[in-house]
Amino acid sequence: MALGELPDYPWDQLAPFAARAREHVDGLVDLSIGSPVDPTPDLIRNALAAATDAHAYPQTVGTPALREAVVEWFERRRGVTGLTVDHVLPTIGSKELVAFLPFMLGLGEGDAVVHPRAAYPTYAIGAAMAGAQAIASDDPAEWPANTRLVWLNSPGNPDGRVLSVDELRAAVTRARELGAIVASDECYAELGWDAPWDAERIPSVLDPRVIGDDRHDVIAVYSLSKQSNLAGYRAAFVAGCRTVLGRLLTVRKHAGLMLPAPLQAAMVVALGDDGHVQLQRERYRARRAVLKPALESAAFRIDRSEAGLYLWATEGRDAWESIGRLADLGILAGPGVFYGDFHPRHVRLSLTATDERIAAAATRLRAVGDSL
Repeated sequence: MALGELPDYPWDQLAPFAARAREHVDGLVDLSIGSPVDPTPDLIRNALAAATDAHAYPQTVGTPALREAVVEWFERRRGVTGLTVDHVLPTIGSKELVAFLPFMLGLGEGDAVVHPRAAYPTYAIGAAMAGAQAIASDDPAEWPANTRLVWLNSPGNPDGRVLSVDELRAAVTRARELGAIVASDECYAELGWDAPWDAERIPSVLDPRVIGDDRHDVIAVYSLSKQSNLAGYRAAFVAGCRTVLGRLLTVRKHAGLMLPAPLQAAMVVALGDDGHVQLQRERYRARRAVLKPALESAAFRIDRSEAGLYLWATEGRDAWESIGRLADLGILAGPGVFYGDFHPRHVRLSLTATDERIAAAATRLRAVGDSL
């Protein structure tokens, strides 16, 4: 099947609201995109610089050092045991994997790809690019018989929802009944805020409590963009079922999808250092502590948002109306309609702005609250 016409890129619709927000006397506070603003840690930048004599082609499968670092990271940070270097594969960021996974798995017309009801739009785009049907559902009992791929997202984007061990296990059980592959997008797993996730590890779909020692048709996707401020590096990886990863590796070899060697060296250092991750987590925790009560003072209700990089908010009116009202305050957010058809009254606000810009947004929001 030939690639059909895709929808316009949704964020282009924000252009007039961005222009409106820029007119604010104190300038724009852009909370629409989760793009890191804090510096890439020096130890990672130094590792990148030291590896720039990269005269040979990089390994699609990843260097032994990188694969070992991913295995060690999964056990140390995620509680996932039993992985070997044959169970991991680097990717050029996580978005390309999300977009191309249905195609690389051979899905097409007549196949269904399930994703969350509040969902990163690339899940549905990936289904469309393969000619498959995208279905938004959080209830495994609703998943149809032709389901071939199930996307889980925990913590969720945009809503910050964390799936418990029981919920992950139920999803895997149902997917296996249907003969479907489970792909769990876990890119915000280091960013837990509300109890119990402020103290407990957010579970991975590869956690032994979820799948035991059976990784068949289950994979987890992770990115270093948020935890390590490496969005510009496009540093990510996938882990899990050896058979699924073997198929992906073959496709990627033929397509030349190779993570540059200097980036692989930088990832090894990033994965081995927990200190910079904790520092970044505390930055986001502090910004959340400023922005969340300010939104609430301005009559927004914060739903879910127990983890992740965003606040999922509603003031009980149409999302585009809220986007306009925020733009008048010089604040740019993302409308809930970008994330599916089920949240027309929500907006998503990112924590990826400087301390000064977050404080500016909070001041403007509190002024609205004082006038209510």
